[in-house]
Amino acid sequence: MSTDDMSIGAAPHTPSPPIRVLLAEDQVLVRDSFKVLIDATPGMTVVGEAGTGAEAVFLAQRHRPDIVLMDVRMPDMDGIEATRRICADPVGAGTRVLILTTFDQDDYVYASLQAGASGFLIKSATASELLTAIRIVSSGEALLAPTVTRRLIAEFRHGPRPAPVVRDLNDITQREREVLTLIGRGMSNSEIAEHLHLTVGTVKTHIGRLLAKLHARDRAQLVIAAYEGGLVTNSDGHR
Repeated sequence: MSTDDMSIGAAPHTPSPPIRVLLAEDQVLVRDSFKVLIDATPGMTVVGEAGTGAEAVFLAQRHRPDIVLMDVRMPDMDGIEATRRICADPVGAGTRVLILTTFDQDDYVYASLQAGASGFLIKSATASELLTAIRIVSSGEALLAPTVTRRLIAEFRHGPRPAPVVRDLNDITQREREVLTLIGRGMSNSEIAEHLHLTVGTVKTHIGRLLAKLHARDRAQLVIAAYEGGLVTNSDGHR
């Protein structure tokens, strides 16, 4: 085959860079199991391991991972404060935090979201669920199921909670307000589309505009905006 023949046709496929994960978990055995699983998965790699919240902040600044898999309960600095510091760092704006939690014990849903977390993963999750969660959050989506939003509403009901981050809802349209309300109720894009008789593409467009107008990092922060703006009430927790 001539050189000219070789140059004809589609360009060779360039593989996407791997998802870079920082593990923040104080239990060594759990952390090691996560590392083995993630490093063995094509398209993912562990770039650092932290046993305390302070180490997680330091390593996030050092390695700039795509995802921090963050345990809530850690020595030295808890996962919420570590999340807040990581997400507040403008240099690390591309880093997203996936919180490891046990919903039956941890009352940290609201605080974690307000700190900037992009989702939650229950510690009893399967290996497949863990990998799927990493991919979802890495893609820019929030991992926030209706069960999580119901828990969040319960925390609003019983308080106390941190001071709200005020977001002005006056500049959003009526349709955007409807979409934001349904996001706050934990609906997926397809559920919102069905409820409002829209296409999924149109829903995504509205969400993109809401993110820009409300200066929200991701869907999780839109949930916070819906609650703090009074668009979701306590009764919405019983869908």
